[in-house]
Amino acid sequence: MTPPAQTSRSRRERPAKPPLTREGIIATAVGIMRVEGLPKVTMRRLAQELDTGPASLYVYLRNTAELHAAILDELLGEVELSPAKGPGDWRGRLERILTDYCAMLFEHPSLARSALSARPSGANYLNLIEALLALLDEGGVPPGQAAWGVDALLQFATATAAEQATRDQSADAQAEWDALTHALHAVSEHTHPHISALATQLVSGAPQQRLSWGFHLLINGILHTPTPVASDPATAETDGRASL
Repeated sequence: MTPPAQTSRSRRERPAKPPLTREGIIATAVGIMRVEGLPKVTMRRLAQELDTGPASLYVYLRNTAELHAAILDELLGEVELSPAKGPGDWRGRLERILTDYCAMLFEHPSLARSALSARPSGANYLNLIEALLALLDEGGVPPGQAAWGVDALLQFATATAAEQATRDQSADAQAEWDALTHALHAVSEHTHPHISALATQLVSGAPQQRLSWGFHLLINGILHTPTPVASDPATAETDGRASL
């Protein structure tokens, strides 16, 4: 008996791939990052996951740096911003938002390091900046100090998260900490009198305590430190690129 002839399936009969969108690309990139880490989120890896060519992605994103910034913006949607309009002291509510921002980065160590140089510009980032500015305004911080202060607060929070993420992933983190502690306590009071007197305090405090103290330090400093008056508008504009 002759077996029935096998007919090849036409490409037209295959399920159509969903059209590419910026939102879909970013959602896929976030999924890869959660499983494989941010270093694996490249245009080539993303194209493979989306069953397309890398060139197709550049219609929506200029490069990998913009992709990583878009991932950061997407995850900023997880930061709880409700304290901006809640009850209680404005300083405490400001700290809660910043602490939640740190917690989000702690969950994604590779993203924490990338966030030091990433420049998100999406809706979630703008919502975060708006919430922080609203609280600084509530506290009576002058506009110029608030504008620069937001940058300082986010830099401190991001750097803290990135530093902690690096330590958590280091196999020798405890050994390095023990070596530092020993070195501080072993110095001579004659050659390093200030270190000798403060050796214990230099390595004291839980990470959360130091984070909270750092926020208090910055918030109080922002409140009482005027920004310099720019004499050259062109220079001021150029310098501003280093901030937010």
